[in-house]
Amino acid sequence: MSAPDQYQAVVIGSGQGGNPLCKAFAGAGMRTAMIEREHVGGTCVNEGCTPTKTMVASGRVAYLARRGADYGVETGNIRIDMTRIRKRKRDIVDSFRNGNQTSLETTKNLDLIFGEARFTGPKSLAVRMKDGTLRALSADQIFINAGCRPAVAQVDGLTDVSYLNSTSIMELDGVPEHLLVLGGGYVGLEFGQMFRRFGSRVSIVQSGAQLLRGEDSDVADEIASLLRQDGIEIFLNTRAERVTKADSQILLTVREKTGKTRELPGSRLLVATGRVPNVEALNLSAAGVTTDDRGFIKVNSKLETSASGVYALGDINGGPAFTHISYDDFRILRANLIDKGSATTEGRPLPYAVFIDPQLGRIGLTEAQAREQNKNVRVAKMPMSSVARALEVDEPRGFMKAIVDADTDQILGAAVLGIEGGEIMSMLQLAMMGKMPFTTLRDAIFAHPTLAESLNNLFTHFAS
Repeated sequence: MSAPDQYQAVVIGSGQGGNPLCKAFAGAGMRTAMIEREHVGGTCVNEGCTPTKTMVASGRVAYLARRGADYGVETGNIRIDMTRIRKRKRDIVDSFRNGNQTSLETTKNLDLIFGEARFTGPKSLAVRMKDGTLRALSADQIFINAGCRPAVAQVDGLTDVSYLNSTSIMELDGVPEHLLVLGGGYVGLEFGQMFRRFGSRVSIVQSGAQLLRGEDSDVADEIASLLRQDGIEIFLNTRAERVTKADSQILLTVREKTGKTRELPGSRLLVATGRVPNVEALNLSAAGVTTDDRGFIKVNSKLETSASGVYALGDINGGPAFTHISYDDFRILRANLIDKGSATTEGRPLPYAVFIDPQLGRIGLTEAQAREQNKNVRVAKMPMSSVARALEVDEPRGFMKAIVDADTDQILGAAVLGIEGGEIMSMLQLAMMGKMPFTTLRDAIFAHPTLAESLNNLFTHFAS
């Protein structure tokens, strides 16, 4: 390698936190480099939010088309063209990715370098370029935004079959006859429902007692009920033990909590059992950067690693794996390192949405968490069938639930499982951010007929 190029800031990984961060440093007049191993945009643009929600939208159109008669609309036979669905997904991903790349390439003081980075010292890197050559870099500050990838489940025989993960399943050119889904988290549920709507028979295998293990049990139970209404098989308290190939079929051997085993035959298998951090190639020990027992980079509340001048943001630091959290990591670093502030991750809200249909929007404490903290709470809960707008558009499935501090009337958390649940949840988040008592929403004048006005009635449905 030649002598190292000296930068004031280097960002490893072009994710949703890394991109605005490197542009912020460059905009502040610092010589900055962005190192990207594969493609600009990170998981969100290329394998996560953008492509999955694009395909979810196609699934919803198929669902509504089949329900046309419910609205007095005759649609005829519904045919799914996976190649067109895939092309639409690819086109949107390409548009977002290329837009991000152009923005980086045209930013003054910023070098976009395609290659794989590894530490050679506390403030030095070697980048293996696409042509195999090595380029040396050194920097005053280094930011790791290298993200995560799908985990490989520890199941006997899995590596001997052609299984799918959350990336490869979006490249299918046909609808599987029977999709087996290993994992009952966000990824498994979104793809499971999507492919059921495309016409697959779908079976979801979850090792835990409920889907979405972090949610209240009533929320998880309602989601399971909704998916079963859609014709999806759900196996709870069921652990996958072995995968074998039998002619054109995949056989998944599972063991129930009772000890009983059964074989589930399917045409394709989706493994959706979590994600692991992309740390192996980074040679973190050379920089003195430590990781936890799962391999995620340890950071403090200001996103500093164990090595001075080295920071980690986004999924790789083990925090909540959401794009908006990665972007907030960027804002914290910008506030502290460019604007000379003192921002931290402590106490920041964690909103998220699960894009099943109906959506699940979540913010703040669950009921179980509030009670574990011995808070004096009141719980407001109302079915979506009590929401006029939901009835008018014939989307009455699910319910709304809010956790309120009985002493202060402050909203502590909410789950909205219903049409546009993420949007309604965001209204509750705004109330929480503004420290409004629930009575303000209960007594507010909202336009009729909107989903927003459901908040009037929700806070008249407290459990006695």
